Amino acid sequence: MRLARTLTLYVSRRFAAMTLAMLAALAGLVALFDLIELLRRAATRPEATFGLVSQIAALRLPYVAMQILPFAVLLGGIVAFWRLTRSSELVVARAAGVSAWGFLTGPVAVAVTLGALATGAISPVSSAMLARAERLDQQFLRNTGGITALAGGRLWLRQADPGIEPRGVAILSGRPVAARDLRPGEAFRLDGVSLWRLSSEDRPLARVEAASAILTPGRWLIPDAVVFGADRVPAPAQRLEIPTDLTPSRIEESFASPDTLSFWALPSFIEVLEGAGFSAVRHRLHFQSLLALPLLAAVMALLAAGFSMRSSRRGGVAQMIGGGVAAGFALFVIDKVTGEFGEAGTLPVVFAAWAPAGAGFLLATALLLHLEDG
Repeated sequence: MRLARTLTLYVSRRFAAMTLAMLAALAGLVALFDLIELLRRAATRPEATFGLVSQIAALRLPYVAMQILPFAVLLGGIVAFWRLTRSSELVVARAAGVSAWGFLTGPVAVAVTLGALATGAISPVSSAMLARAERLDQQFLRNTGGITALAGGRLWLRQADPGIEPRGVAILSGRPVAARDLRPGEAFRLDGVSLWRLSSEDRPLARVEAASAILTPGRWLIPDAVVFGADRVPAPAQRLEIPTDLTPSRIEESFASPDTLSFWALPSFIEVLEGAGFSAVRHRLHFQSLLALPLLAAVMALLAAGFSMRSSRRGGVAQMIGGGVAAGFALFVIDKVTGEFGEAGTLPVVFAAWAPAGAGFLLATALLLHLEDG
């Protein structure tokens, strides 16, 4: 028992060191290519200095590290287990009666810990830094962007409308005003506003036309609103207030990438987003993918062991290691394909997020059972 525990700790240290080294190397390589691409885009923009471009690339680094973490676990594990097998350390341990399932608990625990840290601790930092990088990219390296770049320049919002009935709905359409054109005291304004108020059965109750709608804390303020009732006869212009849960930042974030939102902020944001009538499929998929990251990291550790612990005397080591790398990229492709189907609504979000980890777990378990049996 003491031998197995000591061996597990020893293998875990070797696995952790190689995984972290591989993570640093891969993240640095991807960041270098990202910097080169940013420099290419900044070549025609005098205001985009090398320092600014370097800052954007550095702000993206935690996000890049999170994206390549599963591959770092796979490649680092393959190298670590192959070295232990080549030096006959694992061969001797298994000949002494120590099962592969015994000393693999340590590396799997390391992989799960790395995945959990990435989800719970690195994700908030990564999302904040990526959001900052996107804002700088938007400001200095892109011609247009944000919600003002929508087709036709109009923004459509849907939200609950408790002013009609408990489950009423309000749909607003208007042109968002740029921040530099806002009046003092305004945080967000729509011009050329059309508002439709619907019942819970989507039955039209009223239409409102107004020159502008101002978003204030907890409500939309619509001065000089002309209300058309069910008889389509306009009422005299009046001041209209509609309760809302929307804020300027939430409207901006609803069109931003889910990667710019913290793991801990996603559940409440999804609830608000769906209550406002936005689609939250991408955000739900991203949240479930973050939840599945520890399992995916553990699967990569098991795959690394299954493809690299074969004795070199039996031959075919290069093919086995190549097979491990190919299996990792196959899981990456499966993850992207299921993600696309999940965003399109063809697959349930939970299945789309967890299917790659589940498929990899079955493959890794089959390989290790064959390895132990053979």
